[in-house]
Amino acid sequence: MKRFIAVVILIAMSVGLFLAFGPADSNAASKKQVTITYVRGKDETHATEKIIKEFMKKNPDIKVIYKENPSDTGQNHDQLVTVLSAGGSDIDVFDMDVIWPAEFAQAGYTLPLDRFIKRDKINLNDYIKGTIDAARFKGQMWAFPRFIDAGLLYYRKDIVPQNELPKTWDDLIKVAKKYKGKKGTKYGFLMQAKQYEGLVCDAIEYIASYGGRVVDESGNIVVNNKGTIDGLTMMRKVITSGIVPPNVNTFTEIETHTAFINGLAVFARNWPYMWAMVNGPQSKVKGKVGVLPLPAGSKGSAAALGGWMVGINKYTKNPEASWRLLKFLVQKEGQKLMAIYNGNVPVYKPLFNDKDVIKANPLIGDKKFVEAILAAVPRPVSPIYPKISDVMQIELSNIVNGKKDVKTAVLDLDKKLKELVKTQK
Repeated sequence: MKRFIAVVILIAMSVGLFLAFGPADSNAASKKQVTITYVRGKDETHATEKIIKEFMKKNPDIKVIYKENPSDTGQNHDQLVTVLSAGGSDIDVFDMDVIWPAEFAQAGYTLPLDRFIKRDKINLNDYIKGTIDAARFKGQMWAFPRFIDAGLLYYRKDIVPQNELPKTWDDLIKVAKKYKGKKGTKYGFLMQAKQYEGLVCDAIEYIASYGGRVVDESGNIVVNNKGTIDGLTMMRKVITSGIVPPNVNTFTEIETHTAFINGLAVFARNWPYMWAMVNGPQSKVKGKVGVLPLPAGSKGSAAALGGWMVGINKYTKNPEASWRLLKFLVQKEGQKLMAIYNGNVPVYKPLFNDKDVIKANPLIGDKKFVEAILAAVPRPVSPIYPKISDVMQIELSNIVNGKKDVKTAVLDLDKKLKELVKTQK
């Protein structure tokens, strides 16, 4: 009888242990750590290391190997393509320039994110619309925005009265003419008009502010429209109005910020990075500069979208872990850490009212700045965007230099872009 009771007790204990801990193999599997690799361009601030460390602290079942590609965007792009085009799984999650998602989607490099977004109920309305639009191609999300750049209008607060701040492009011409020459300035307005990518960005702002487009959602060329013609006509009017430097066709961002921080202009179009420079120790206009949304055309203000996205390799062996990292990077906590430690402007709109973020980057607390970046519009979303840009640069430069009138340049641009798209099919 005692032996029977002992057997019963032993069986009961075994069952209890099984219920408490489950099968040994199942328990081991649940605790197994997954390793994924995250790649981005060089981060001089080392903020990414802090963000990854925080992610792993909150997700101990995922180990992230962090690697850096070159800071040069072209070299970064080519290194990613080398791995991804071979179907390699050495990279799981990676950052990409705002103009890459369509290209990478068409090439089959990236995993569509829609099912993850829907499952986890990510509210896309919490993000800047222009950045979401840039991540979409043929109706799907192929990346998720991380941070944003957008064109801004810088102005001299010590020269231009608040009641004369320009709201339209015509206002800009009028006010820039009026105050050009005041307090040592030589120019009314600075922009990027050299034949390079920056000219495309500037032109997109004029085009979009008049409702024009270069491509539609399906990738069709639609550049020959009234909005494009009106926008580029205004760009030409600004250039010939006497407010820009005579050699504006040599100006990139570098020439723009150099002239502006040396007190040579009343207004300047540039990216958010210039804010730190105008308030830096070498600036002659420190404390004398404000920012505004770019002037409006007939359809409002528009700013060219810059910045970076994050995506998942189509061939990753760990899609769920990769999504969890991506989600951390783009939601509140990851966005806040990035804004504070890296200085980038977040795409998660609720952080524009966050005291810690504003303390780290006071520009984010400026309502005019926020208004400007909310007006951001993507450059043409196309898998062959670099080639489209090359063609656009030539015809836009013809307009800048007066070699072609706007209507002729737009007709030629339409013809060349349609031929280009046809050859790529």
